Amino acid sequence: MSTVAFTPQDIDALDWDKQQGLVPAVVQDAATLRVLMLGYMDRAAVQATLDSGHVTFYSRSKQRLWTKGETSGNFLDLISMETDCDRDTLLVRAQPHGPTCHLGRDSCFPSAPGDELAFLGDLDDLIRQRESERPVGSYTTHLFDKGLRSIAQKVGEEGVETALAAVAQDDAALCGEAADLLFHLQVLLRARGLSLADAVAVLRERHGKPHRGAQAAD
Repeated sequence: MSTVAFTPQDIDALDWDKQQGLVPAVVQDAATLRVLMLGYMDRAAVQATLDSGHVTFYSRSKQRLWTKGETSGNFLDLISMETDCDRDTLLVRAQPHGPTCHLGRDSCFPSAPGDELAFLGDLDDLIRQRESERPVGSYTTHLFDKGLRSIAQKVGEEGVETALAAVAQDDAALCGEAADLLFHLQVLLRARGLSLADAVAVLRERHGKPHRGAQAAD
């Protein structure tokens, strides 16, 4: 993901007079779209966010600029910034590094919804880390150590078990087997230097186009 440009002209066009030089900034996880927090920015905070790449606010209690994560290390890396139709509120999409809430939660709004499928991206990051570090005792390490052919065989086995669960077992069993299949498929892709995102990219390319075997994406 890359940062969407927010120009000096965009900064000037914000309605700074409505709230005495401040605008509320809603921060959203760029991957899951979950709302993480609400803060306030002045002109300097907006510029500091753009310059540093770390989401920065104006702290009304401290009366100074405050970069989220400056103490905890849980920075919010800027992905994009845009304004609403009235140009008096900012929507900031960011990549969080650790919990956003000071209570140790991912979001300051504990019930804020998000895209649960984005967990697969987090899992892929963990699988990539396991491949690189090979921690002792990790099942994923064990799979990588056995090699590509063994991982491919495991995916085949999980595929058969998922199909059998679909016709002969209950929903819980099917979901369990499907979860095993997804995990081992991600490991297989990583063993080939690929990721689930590469497979998703193919689905995106096929979507809406006539393609043999792609009817499910229509």
